Formats: sequence, C-alpha cells, structure tokens
Amino acid sequence: MNRRRAYALALAASALAVGMGAARPTPTPTATPTLAPTLTPTPSPSPSATQSDGTLQILTYRGYAEYGGISPKANWVGTFEKETGCRIAKLDTVQTAEDMEKADTRPYDVISAGPVLAADLIERKQVQPIEPAKVTGYDDIDERFRDMSTVSGKVYGVPYLWGYHEFVYDSAKVKPDIKQAFASDRVALRDTPLTIADTALADGSVKEPFELTKDQFDGAMALLEQSKGRTYWKNPLDLVQGFATGALDYAQATPYYRLLLQQAGMPVKTLKTDKTTGWVDSWMLGASVSDTTCAYRWLNWMTDPDAQRDAAAWVGLAPANVKACKGRAKLMCDTYGRGKQLDRVDFAVRPPGGCRADDGECTEYKAWTDRWEKLAK
Repeated sequence: MNRRRAYALALAASALAVGMGAARPTPTPTATPTLAPTLTPTPSPSPSATQSDGTLQILTYRGYAEYGGISPKANWVGTFEKETGCRIAKLDTVQTAEDMEKADTRPYDVISAGPVLAADLIERKQVQPIEPAKVTGYDDIDERFRDMSTVSGKVYGVPYLWGYHEFVYDSAKVKPDIKQAFASDRVALRDTPLTIADTALADGSVKEPFELTKDQFDGAMALLEQSKGRTYWKNPLDLVQGFATGALDYAQATPYYRLLLQQAGMPVKTLKTDKTTGWVDSWMLGASVSDTTCAYRWLNWMTDPDAQRDAAAWVGLAPANVKACKGRAKLMCDTYGRGKQLDRVDFAVRPPGGCRADDGECTEYKAWTDRWEKLAK
C-alpha cells in the first residue's frame, strides 16, 4: 500500500472511530478531518415505565443525541436535563435503520425516524400527531421537509437532519458511467432496499423512483443482479477503507464521505446524475405518552438552531432548521446544498408512496425487502 493510501486509511479509521454506521459519520469536518472528541457519558437515571413523572425514554441514531459533544449545547442529554428539569430515563442509540426495530420492543416517548420507519409507526398507530404551535422554531424548518412529515393534514414529525446519496468514483482508474457503476464488481452500495430507487434512476426514464411499476422494478433488479461480487455496506468505515486500499472503483455514498476522501488526497469525484435520492430523519412523539410536557421540551430542544448546528457537524449531515446553517454546520450545509439544488433530490418515502399497489400499479415495499434480502445476503 502506498503512503497516500495508508494515510487515507488511517484518517478514515480515526475519523470514524466513534462511527455511527449506515451513512452517519461522527467527526466534525474541518479543513482536515480530525478525530472526534471523546465522549464522557453521564450516569442515566433509573428507567421509568411512564413519562408522566418528568422522565423521557428516547430511541435515536448514535450521534443524534449524546451525553457529550463538540460544545456545551451538544451535551444534549446533560444540558437538556439541567435546563428543562426533565430527566432522560433511557437513551437507546442504534447504528442502522434495521436496528430501529427496537421501536417495537417498548413504548418510547420520542423516536427519530427515517421515512420507512415513520410510515410504519404512523400506520401502526405507535406515534401521535404533533402540535406545531408547541414547537418553537418549527416554521424555521424548510417547508419541503415539513410537508414530508404531514399525513392527512396532521403533523407527525419534526424534521431534524437530512442527507442524500451520490455516486463517487476513482477518477484515476475509471470513467464516470452510472450503468458501469452498477454492473461493476468493484462497487459498494448501501445495504438497504431503498437502493433499488437509485438503481431505477440509472435507467434515465424513471420519474418516481419510490413508486415503481412492475416493469420498472424488474428492470432495476436486473441491473443489480448483473454483478454477484459487489460490496453492500452498512458501516461507513468499509466504504472509506475500500477506496483507501484501492479495492473500490465506485460507491454509493453521501457528500460527506466524498469530502472526507478528497481531503485525504484521494482522486475521488462525483458522478454527475440528473436525479438522486435522499432522506429526512424526524423526531416523532410516541402514542403512549399521556403527559407530553417533557416530550415537547425535547422537541423544542432538538429544533433549536444551536442543537441542530452541533448535530449536523457531529454526524456529517445537514440540519433541517435553516437558521442552523452557519458556524460549525456551514460546511455541511454548503456540502449538501440548499434551495434549488434540492430540486434534483427525490426524498424517500416508504414504497409505493402515493401510488396504489393493490391494483398492480406500483410495487409494494414487501417486494422491495424480499428481493433485496435475496440479493444482498
């Protein structure tokens, strides 16, 4: 391994040492990425079965809420408890969307959910509508993101962080060809059924990647099934390590990973596409919460520009609150883009979205998960 690749690999390992997995890095990007600060957990209060006594039980992704961080405000739990008088009885953190199945094991008070889980929670009546008037700063959240959390006129989520995918390639070795990226054995794709949507977009004729007809779905799967030796990644360290060691030519990644590799001196570039897919993670309120006082204090806390600013810088995603796009979060906001740049992003919904599957018009999500399980096993 040459010196540059050895340096890139060492940098990746350091930058992701406190890693979250599945498109959620933890270090704060700077001119040169550095090791994330050490977290010093504060002892958590004893768990409580209810939230009516001023406690909260929270389920979220690792790095979305921590006992320590890059600023006093980013000590989400400790500072929140001190300033609000509410206690965190349980803080469960997971790495991947699949790990979010914990939501079925106990009645959490607040949950940060992506599009598929959010749709499931609403459908199963495990969350209750939110009153936006009780969330200070709700109107500062991008309207497009707010609309994604609204179902039948009711608001079910407070958008927190968002991101999107892009395809990157080693410009010293291969050409920017999206179909070749999918056909290659030297490509790493996100290990999630929603990657089928990105594959469908490679066709060029698909307009609604999460509302695929049977023919469109079968076409995307045929493209995926061309290669049997590709990598399906969950841990971002595998992705970065692949480029650092020369094992990968292409990868489905986020702009943050591309930035990390470029700052390490790797000749990685973005493969230009007309459209791409993205997602929004939102805070949701559990259906079993009767006294919502502390739950709303948490929603307010996580909507605040300072909290979203620190979270964006900490995990390498963009904040939903537009007022957070300065200071530590400016790099992430600039990296992901804002305004009209988002017009090329198809933000995820649980397939088939607004399309009907019962009459065969679109492919239901179970078909996505079944085919993906066979493909990536």
